Amino acid sequence: MIKVFKIFFITLLFTSATAFAQHTLGTLKGKVITSDNQPAIGVTVQVTGTRYGALTGANGQYNIKLQPGNYTVDYKALGMLAKQVPVTITAGQTTAQPDIKLEVNAQQLKEVVVTGQYEQRSLKNSVYQVRTITSEQIRLRNATKVQDVLSDQLGFRFTNDLTLGISDVSLMGVAGQGVKVLLDGVPLLDRGESRESINQIDINTIDRIEIVEGPMSVSYGQDAMGGVINMITKKGTGGEALTVNARAHEESAGKKFQGVSGTGSHLASAGINWERKGLQLGGNFTRNNFNAEYIGWKPKDQYMGNAIVGYRTNNMHVWYRFDGEDETINAKGTVNPTENSRTDQNYMSNRWMHQLQADMKLSDRLSLNGAASYTDYTRRTQTTKLDLNTGDRRLTLGAAEQDKATFDTKFLRMTAQYKLSHRVSFQPGVEVNLTRSTGARITGTPQINDYAFFISSEIALTNAISIRPGARFTKNSIYDAPPVTPSLNTKIKLNNVLDLRLAYARGFRAPALRELYFNFFDASHSIRGNENLKAEYSQSFNGSLSWQVIQQTDVRLRSTIGGFYNHFNNQIVMGFDPADASISTYLNLDKAKTAGGTFENTLNYKQLQAKVGFSYTGMSNRYAEDDRSLPAYRWYPEVNTNLMYNFTKLKGNISLFYKLNGTLPSYNAALVGGNLTVTRSERAAFHTADLTLNKQLNKQLTLSGGMKNLFNVTNVANTATNSGGAHSTGGLVPMGYGRSYFLGLTFQYSKY
Repeated sequence: MIKVFKIFFITLLFTSATAFAQHTLGTLKGKVITSDNQPAIGVTVQVTGTRYGALTGANGQYNIKLQPGNYTVDYKALGMLAKQVPVTITAGQTTAQPDIKLEVNAQQLKEVVVTGQYEQRSLKNSVYQVRTITSEQIRLRNATKVQDVLSDQLGFRFTNDLTLGISDVSLMGVAGQGVKVLLDGVPLLDRGESRESINQIDINTIDRIEIVEGPMSVSYGQDAMGGVINMITKKGTGGEALTVNARAHEESAGKKFQGVSGTGSHLASAGINWERKGLQLGGNFTRNNFNAEYIGWKPKDQYMGNAIVGYRTNNMHVWYRFDGEDETINAKGTVNPTENSRTDQNYMSNRWMHQLQADMKLSDRLSLNGAASYTDYTRRTQTTKLDLNTGDRRLTLGAAEQDKATFDTKFLRMTAQYKLSHRVSFQPGVEVNLTRSTGARITGTPQINDYAFFISSEIALTNAISIRPGARFTKNSIYDAPPVTPSLNTKIKLNNVLDLRLAYARGFRAPALRELYFNFFDASHSIRGNENLKAEYSQSFNGSLSWQVIQQTDVRLRSTIGGFYNHFNNQIVMGFDPADASISTYLNLDKAKTAGGTFENTLNYKQLQAKVGFSYTGMSNRYAEDDRSLPAYRWYPEVNTNLMYNFTKLKGNISLFYKLNGTLPSYNAALVGGNLTVTRSERAAFHTADLTLNKQLNKQLTLSGGMKNLFNVTNVANTATNSGGAHSTGGLVPMGYGRSYFLGLTFQYSKY
């Protein structure tokens, strides 16, 4: 009886305390509208000096609970003029704020960037030239993977390996391992020289993508020679809210379509996010299935899940995120007519990534942040023989037919930001990256340990000139890393509408474990790793001029012209083993160069946003220079256009994404007469275009539809000869699976 009384008393006390706490709070509610009196969705409503805030929902409304007192509330949205409004909160009462109308910001778009910065800052104030793909652009793209979002960006080229079912990326002529891929600033682990990890991250969890071209080796270390792709995930607002979202997307593969797991793309995703009193809990699960087997593309089935737990105060944000991916690629063999049997292979990947990150502001001058991660990645080959007469399927016992390779990496980065004065800031940091691998095709159990100390400083020489010198000191357990990697970035404000940025950096790329120790021999492959590979080095120069051409209420035009030059030493390429011409291996090419320029324009006119860009990139190497019959540089153009128009009254929009991919040159290493030579080849030019439409049905539902690959691209011509080695192909190169059609439905419910 006494025990029951104690439980009753504690429950009563807790209930009373909760009721009292609720009674002492007040509520602020209101609505944000645009200049044409339409609900403003996704506006950040932040109570200054506190951790309380909210995002406006589909009807433009918000609701925040606060302690009694006087506050200032900030209303902010991309491309809109921010507003600050004083409010008074009374305990137990609801304060109804009059409608807040936000006007278009005629001065500049206030995109906030974090990649390579000391702290969040606008694009205009960044020393680096950063390109951003916003959450709105990702949403309008109706993409099923990250590659879809990047494919129409200037400088990006993708290659598709139909043998292994993977894709690789190049940026401004620098391919694969020379491009650093980050998730919230943490490097993604890849098993080889290609960046297949880009398409193993759930696109539905990405808030925006930031791209920095050129070496970022001081801040991000090895492999950041060509640039950085930083995928930044959704992390909530820090207010009090419950958000539930779901998405279904069905798309044909060319003209053919079958539901669920048949021909086409089939995506289903659901997620939830809850925030209260600084605590955040959330998660998302996605199934992404693709099948265009009838024209040679490998069927792929992906299951991706993630979870996040976070806590934030005014001066601290700590969060843990887990990402898991299970992927199966099916490769059906040809039928053996004698036995009426078929040998099939499944390529099965599992990626488990854990992140723990923290940001702490210790004072007005000093702040700290840290990131620790552990990634376990396995790739398994499962080979089976199917008897077509009986349907019996059994594992085969041939060499390398039941192979499993495991890769794992432990990563730690800690940085401090100290403001010596309002003109001088310092950022010292340490980074540790430990990577190892095991498997039947890997020689031994190799491990690469990389330790680095880096420091940079941002100095405002005048109100118009800022410089950022930096240096990185690296010790590596396998290869000779450069003793010091320097960089120098400069931003010059020529006037209120014209900004000049100049940069020099030294970059380096580490040989991947797969390039050093991978050995693969079967009926179709003869590949041997090269333990004597050296690290690549580069000297790079970049410059850009940004001009706010027009700054009016209804019309804004911004133009950026840029140029770059990269000189590479010891560039790693695939070629033939000098000791045995029948074996492919990885080699250090002596020298190579890339150079080029870009011209990008963004126009905002009322409900229209238009982006038009042009780039011209040249590639060369020592062998091309020695052979005077070849040009010193081989150039290729790119043109892209993105048009987005919003129908305010209809609550819908239409978007067109277009890109011309010019004739792409390449060089192929081969052994001829006992000497390593490089021959040239070309991939033919082609056009791509996607047309998408989105219509808001009600507060929670949005319907989307459209056409992708309007020019019906499938294969493009390639003059390279087949090396018989690492999946290289001559003749036609697969770039698409024809014109396709899609229909999607998105659900989002928010309660504040």
